[in-house]
Amino acid sequence: QVQVVESGGGFVQAGGSLRLSCAASGSIFGINAMGWYRQPPGKQRELVALITSTGSTNTANSVKGRFTISRDIAKNMVYLQMNSLKPEDTAVYYCYADLIRAPYNVWGQGTQVTVSS
Repeated sequence: QVQVVESGGGFVQAGGSLRLSCAASGSIFGINAMGWYRQPPGKQRELVALITSTGSTNTANSVKGRFTISRDIAKNMVYLQMNSLKPEDTAVYYCYADLIRAPYNVWGQGTQVTVSS
């Protein structure tokens, strides 16, 4: 069984910073990519940032220059440093792992990020 668990969400004022962490654990034989998605209130889930096993990243235009994704391969962890937060960044942030073996795609429970104006 594989789990991914997020931490680090919370409440912050506009312009502030938060750092999200995500740990994957269990029977992991290899990870293709890990990353972050978010679901704002009343909207669909969207990609925030993804980092592959080779270190390539894919970051949403809406957060480029403000959010940075990084990883610790040895610990099966991924991080999201969020700076210059805006009210529109308010969402539930989900960690995602793309595994090389079943169950292949694993999602965390989500962590709430609320940015006040």
